[in-house]
Amino acid sequence: MRIVVLTGAGISAESGVPTFRDADGLWEGHRIEDVATPEAYEAQPTAVQRFYDDRRKSLAGVEPNPAHVALARLEEVLGEDLFLVTQNIDDLHERGGSQQVAHMHGELLKAWCRSCDGRVPWTGELADFPPCPRCGVSELRPDVVWFGEIPYGMDEIQRRLLRADLFVSVGTSGAVYPAAGFVQLAASCGAKTLELNLEPSEGTHFFSEARHGRAGDLVPVWVDEVLRSYGF
Repeated sequence: MRIVVLTGAGISAESGVPTFRDADGLWEGHRIEDVATPEAYEAQPTAVQRFYDDRRKSLAGVEPNPAHVALARLEEVLGEDLFLVTQNIDDLHERGGSQQVAHMHGELLKAWCRSCDGRVPWTGELADFPPCPRCGVSELRPDVVWFGEIPYGMDEIQRRLLRADLFVSVGTSGAVYPAAGFVQLAASCGAKTLELNLEPSEGTHFFSEARHGRAGDLVPVWVDEVLRSYGF
């Protein structure tokens, strides 16, 4: 069975990572337009860098939860038959034990050089505009996909969705495209679809099954069901 799992902000929220957009439309007190667009970076690069420097530091204070760990267990059994794609820019899946994670919105612990197009691991600050370790030019920015930019790995994601037997969405709002359209693409090719979310998402009606509650409770139960079907 080939499974595609999409995870969103909800799975990381249970570990203490703030969700991207609060009910008032702000992200930790900031307008999205001020911190998550190419235009914002061009207008006030230092402010944007500091915002992501703070987010990078905050990762040290959070830990993977049972949902992350359960998905890593599933990967151990399914191997290449599990494709895990996340909208999250944190490293909680990796710290939970997952080896192969497609970060469609980039990674907070990487920097992208606009000069040489290189991507490098990064745990320090970027607000002082350090030189790129590869080319020496001070053009590093967070390796994060901002609004108006194309998500990473879309060709591979689409290929996996077209071949999937089961598509599972965990902790997503169903409001942000292109990820919100994954369920319809998978279903159109015959895949079963399952939503695991704290509450019904905007796209719940597209799923053949939906279970609502905490990801840390729902995901381990679902993973156990899959592993039992494999004889584990």
